[in-house]
Amino acid sequence: MIKVDGHVHTPFCPHGSTDSFEMYVERSISLGYTAITFTEHAPLPEGFSDTTPDQDSGMDLTRLTDYFDALDMLKEKYKDKIIIRSGLEVDYIEGFEHETKEFLATYGARMDDSILSVHFLQHEGKWDCLDFSPDVFHSMIGYYGSVDAIYSRYYETVLKSIRADLGEFKPKRIGHMTLVKKFQQLYPASHSFSDEMSIILREVADRDLELDYNGAGFVKPYCGESYPPLEIVKKARALGIKTVYGSDAHTANGLDQGRTDMDL
Repeated sequence: MIKVDGHVHTPFCPHGSTDSFEMYVERSISLGYTAITFTEHAPLPEGFSDTTPDQDSGMDLTRLTDYFDALDMLKEKYKDKIIIRSGLEVDYIEGFEHETKEFLATYGARMDDSILSVHFLQHEGKWDCLDFSPDVFHSMIGYYGSVDAIYSRYYETVLKSIRADLGEFKPKRIGHMTLVKKFQQLYPASHSFSDEMSIILREVADRDLELDYNGAGFVKPYCGESYPPLEIVKKARALGIKTVYGSDAHTANGLDQGRTDMDL
């Protein structure tokens, strides 16, 4: 049986754990995985200011070569036990497409696999990391005007990420496409946004991209479902879109999270 985790973070994550690469790999092997992709948060684009308190949403650019070198050694060490892929989770930040394209042109050849995600949204010049905390999301409601307005902006931005020209090394997998629902039990939207998601899925299918089928939402206290949920996954598969399980683990113990509740 082929068992893959396509979204795993690492000790290079500035807001993650200090668990070693070996801890992640050994646990993956013990859980029966045949392949994993390490997808650390890529450095944020030059000129963009991280809005999180510790400014730790992305890796420091000076550590990137060490990250890839460490993964190369890890691949060799475990080559007879598990397939290890080098990757990044790249932020799509509207208005910074050129900088992101340049970054990918420089480092893309070192990646075996990668994810394109939206975490940051802009409203009238103000940026927010929408999934950072319930408090941040609540403050966003104040100036967006409603939960629905945040959802609309999020899905609009995801669509822009799919359509963006980011060059030869643009990531082929769209990360947690319903991340905006992370706090849905606290701040529910008034409707399903099914039309917006259908447009997104058609764009993903037309470009032969993949979807990150992310289990982390199941362990988030105010979400209770995968990103995206099963009904969206079924629609994606009906369109021929490949879905790839991702634990989105930020610790070794986070590997496999949500998997038993998902259709894999």
